Amino acid sequence: MFLSISTTGTPDRPATDLGYLLHKHPEKAQAFSTSYGTAHVLYPEADDHRCTAALLLEVDAVALVRRGKGKGRGGAPDAALAQYVNDRPYAASSLLAVALSAVFSSAMRGVCAARPELPEQARPLRVEVPALPARGGPELVRRLFEPLGWAVTAEPVALDARFPEWGDSRYVRLELESTRLTVAEALRHLYVLLPVLDDAKHYWVASDEVDKLLRAGEGWLPEHPEQKLITSRYLSRRWSLTRQANEALELVRLAEADDSEVEEIDNAVEAETETEERPTPLAVQRRDAIVAALEESGAARVLDLGCGQGQLVQALFKDPKYTEIVGTDVSMRALTIASRRLKLDRMGERQASRVKLFQSSLAYTDNRLKGYDAAVLSEVVEHVDLPRLPALEYAVFGAARPRTVLVTTPNVEYNVRWETLPAGHVRHGDHRFEWTREEFRAWAGTVAERHGYAVEFTPVGPDDPEVGPPTQMAVFTRTTTHEKEAKAA
Repeated sequence: MFLSISTTGTPDRPATDLGYLLHKHPEKAQAFSTSYGTAHVLYPEADDHRCTAALLLEVDAVALVRRGKGKGRGGAPDAALAQYVNDRPYAASSLLAVALSAVFSSAMRGVCAARPELPEQARPLRVEVPALPARGGPELVRRLFEPLGWAVTAEPVALDARFPEWGDSRYVRLELESTRLTVAEALRHLYVLLPVLDDAKHYWVASDEVDKLLRAGEGWLPEHPEQKLITSRYLSRRWSLTRQANEALELVRLAEADDSEVEEIDNAVEAETETEERPTPLAVQRRDAIVAALEESGAARVLDLGCGQGQLVQALFKDPKYTEIVGTDVSMRALTIASRRLKLDRMGERQASRVKLFQSSLAYTDNRLKGYDAAVLSEVVEHVDLPRLPALEYAVFGAARPRTVLVTTPNVEYNVRWETLPAGHVRHGDHRFEWTREEFRAWAGTVAERHGYAVEFTPVGPDDPEVGPPTQMAVFTRTTTHEKEAKAA
């Protein structure tokens, strides 16, 4: 991966002063060992008029796998091939940010013993990054850098220039220009915002990352309009760390507004007696909504169709009013994990008789699914190819015919509220489609009419006034009229 910093100068203020600021001599090519490879610093050009310093990071993919234990790409233990075949050696990321900090640490602090007057001087700067992962696209790049005084050029990189119809990749070619920033400020901006745009880190984010963010963000982050996004992404969305950083940044902002020291503001605030609760994950909200609907239906014998790893089955098993709980899935691996979660092999015979797990596909009718009070399809339909939906519909509503059916699925309209989700992408790589509220209601209404059910709709999660909730749930209730007609037939 590659990054260059250029400046221009005059005979009175030569551009080669950049060498003093970066503590790297323009006439030398230097190499520095890092935990993940070798960082090279060289000067493609260096004279009084123009000087360019380049940082080239050669990433050792094997070292990255051996050391990478965090969530960033290249450190995921469940993606064996992706550990070695990825964009880490080529695209600017947290790896490059760490190299910047290691190689230019004195420059980032604004220290220059040889020429102490230089660090405080703003100068013409141009930064180029040929390949920058930008989750959020060129628009987010501009939103992050422009408020800091940069003129931004972010050109999307095509997936393949030979096939323009394939569209653009998530990478951009970045050029930044400014005449009113110091070199130290520029380096601190890059150190924070490169991993923010990549939205992944190659190492585990611990509490010391908050201090790093506050140091690098001093003087610009508290007032940045995208402060919350920057903080959340930089800290890998770790809720406790993000909250800690936001509180510290708010103290800095208040102190600056009051022309006082942070310590004075901090000491003036009494210790909180209550702690803010962590936001409930959407998966938990969805499970709670399903359990509430099942309780309202009065069901005692429940099917969890597409049960996955058994979280819902486990929640229902804790309530003795559910006398029989069946979990089915097409994946034997998922069923094995569900069995371990439930500890079926350790249960007494009486308790174990309440739970059944077996393999079944909703593309076919299965006589074992008949006669139950309720069936749940939680985040299942969107994993089925659209041409196969009629088969699922008949297997559940036509053949099994439980008294109540609960179906939850993502609301695609809400996707614009996910900062990390590129436009036009679905939430999961295995989703065959995601419906709008109108599309889901149309499908559910047709199914209900065709098979003799009434249907009602319930939002799950925060119900946004513009785009609706993140998850939509349909509650199907079998009608007695249809039953009489079926018996008569």
